[in-house]
Amino acid sequence: MTRYLLKRILSALFTIWIATIAVTLLLHIVPGDPVQIMYAQSQSTTPEQLEQIRHNLGLDRPIYEQYIMYMSRVLQGDFGTTIRGTQPVFDLLIGRLPNTLLLAVSSLVVATIVGVATGFFAAYKRGTWIDTALMTGAIVGISIPNFWLGLMLIYVFSVKLGWLPVTGTDLKNLILPALTLGLANAASVSRLTRSSMLDVLAQDYMRTARAKGLAETIVLSRHALRNGLINVVNLLGLQFTYMMGGAIVVENVFAWNGIGRLAIQSIFQRDYPTIQGFILIFATVVAIVSIFLDVIYALLDPRIAYK
Repeated sequence: MTRYLLKRILSALFTIWIATIAVTLLLHIVPGDPVQIMYAQSQSTTPEQLEQIRHNLGLDRPIYEQYIMYMSRVLQGDFGTTIRGTQPVFDLLIGRLPNTLLLAVSSLVVATIVGVATGFFAAYKRGTWIDTALMTGAIVGISIPNFWLGLMLIYVFSVKLGWLPVTGTDLKNLILPALTLGLANAASVSRLTRSSMLDVLAQDYMRTARAKGLAETIVLSRHALRNGLINVVNLLGLQFTYMMGGAIVVENVFAWNGIGRLAIQSIFQRDYPTIQGFILIFATVVAIVSIFLDVIYALLDPRIAYK
């Protein structure tokens, strides 16, 4: 396991490095001058002054020089400052990262509870109208975009019923964003849980357990559910990364003060240091979750051998 983890860590570092190169190239391909955007409302700024500002920010240098300068600062723990030079990028991102992680984890809890419960029940009631109804609902859930589901939840629970607030970053404001991300991803979890449970329920050891006279609840919980969740755990790890990405949309719908909302604002402003810092932190979080998932996967199934 130790040797495998070292390989995974090196692989994760390589992936993060490639991500920093990709985002640097894409930022310079996308049209738009951050200096012009910054001073768009100023009528007194001359072209010479704008050029001097670009020089001070290092934006007049070749892309590879800008990248080398950026990475040399990152390796020293300096993510730079925002394009307007008013706030350190690292402090800005770290200050908002807990809100995004809270939203992603809460959504993962919703997706796990709803998805596993419905998938398990659908497999147990295979071939009945309950199975058909649950899987039809799962297909509909997969097809619904996050932003549309979020708007519908706002309309029902905020506008019509007045139960929940629309915007903010308090725990009460977390309910609707978490439901939006969680329910949208619960559909995939439900379908995979059903498929995995059907395979497990057809195994010989399930019939043996019942033949020994074990209670049905023990057979389902100890023998069926644990073995059926192995593939589901792998999907949940992937779903967490999707939720981190989906949080960009959901945070803007609900004005949730996370790094996803900050990323959209930075893209509109062409704030290169903030966008680069966002991708770097996002890739790091995804890599850590991926490694942690492999460990959990091995604990659930000791038969897995890592080399």
